[in-house]
Amino acid sequence: MHRVAGPDLTAAELYAILRLRAEVFVIEQACAYLDPDGRDLEPGTTHLWLPDGPACAAYVRVRTEPEGGHRIGRVVTAAAHRGRHLTGRLLDEALSHLAGPVVLDAQSHLVAVYERHGFVPSGPEFVEDGIPHTPMRLQRPGP
Repeated sequence: MHRVAGPDLTAAELYAILRLRAEVFVIEQACAYLDPDGRDLEPGTTHLWLPDGPACAAYVRVRTEPEGGHRIGRVVTAAAHRGRHLTGRLLDEALSHLAGPVVLDAQSHLVAVYERHGFVPSGPEFVEDGIPHTPMRLQRPGP
């Protein structure tokens, strides 16, 4: 497992991450949007991934929020690696390093995956890029 702060990513690591995110979010899920949102290289961003050679098998991005707490996002697993609980491994690793509240917007069909990690729905379902999402929250003790 790799864990790298945003400013410390190499060009090759960032390329592998962006490629996986584009393969799944833009091509497979047919969501035409600008994935590189300016947050990947910020000091408060951490990238976690499981490698598949030079590529990524699964990936999670964690951002420290300005108002406190953390946001998990860009959770993605390559099609060839699904069903192996890689997302769960990445979530466990991410959560083991976080204090305070953690939020995410789950694709609604994956809510149960996040519930297994202690997240609960925290608002009404909404549609983003044609895909239903559910906001979720995990309340954790602060530092």
